[in-house]
Amino acid sequence: MLQDFKGKTAVLTGAGSGFGLECARLGARLGMNLVLVDVQAEALARAADEARAQGVAVLAEVVDVSDAAAMEALADAVRSRFGAPHLVFNNAGVASGGLIWENSVADWQWVLGVNLWGVVHGVRVFTPMMLAAARTDPTWQGHIVNTASMAGLVSLPNMGVYNTSKHAVVALTETLHQDLALVTEQIHASVLCPYFVPTGISQSHRSRPAHLPPEPPTPSQLIGQAMSDKAVSSGKVSAAEVAQKVFDAVRDRQFYIYSHPKALGSVAQRLESVLEGHAPPDPFASRPEIGEQLRAALR
Repeated sequence: MLQDFKGKTAVLTGAGSGFGLECARLGARLGMNLVLVDVQAEALARAADEARAQGVAVLAEVVDVSDAAAMEALADAVRSRFGAPHLVFNNAGVASGGLIWENSVADWQWVLGVNLWGVVHGVRVFTPMMLAAARTDPTWQGHIVNTASMAGLVSLPNMGVYNTSKHAVVALTETLHQDLALVTEQIHASVLCPYFVPTGISQSHRSRPAHLPPEPPTPSQLIGQAMSDKAVSSGKVSAAEVAQKVFDAVRDRQFYIYSHPKALGSVAQRLESVLEGHAPPDPFASRPEIGEQLRAALR
């Protein structure tokens, strides 16, 4: 398992803010070589300058993770500069809410492009490099962490595009774990499933590409944005605390990483419904006033 991080290389997407930035900060303190990736050039430059001030080697690349060719070029740049990365954190993510039938094609393309295809490309371009490194050195260790969400384990209403992308990331990462176990003991995987943590995720429209413009928001989308803003901003667990959980999980070879373990009660209720063949449970059973407010607003 990967335990000594000093001198190792980490690739982190979404490194300009949130979990990616905090993991970069922790990686710098641990003496890692950092490959910082983000679509926001200014935020990325600040993160890179901060890391370099810690005395670590940094490669900063502005990349749209949904772009296959751009991710392949990133992999080539990483190979040339540092060789195979020891830690890959496929973390870049965006959010879009609203009733699921009201989301436009562009909404689906944007969210799935970043949240799902970004992880697909990260796994696709870096895993072969890591396996090659492991084959040439029996002591080499690597780890891939993919950011999903509690929305990958339960399905809250009015955020269907996001839910869909994150459920897919959970399935992808579970399969990655199984597939790696078939071929190596040197590389492992984890999936990060945070709940509401104060990051920039609720303002992710700031990085929406011009070729996938939003349509005028529907009432359900405005409501979803307001609820997301409130939930994220009021989170009690910090992004820095989640970053520490990520590194602890890599050290301990822990697969599922949770920011809010108490939220697993909702996951248990969902699984009981699956086993019993029931419809999904009311996600607001413990806070019925939220569900009542949402239904009243939408009706």
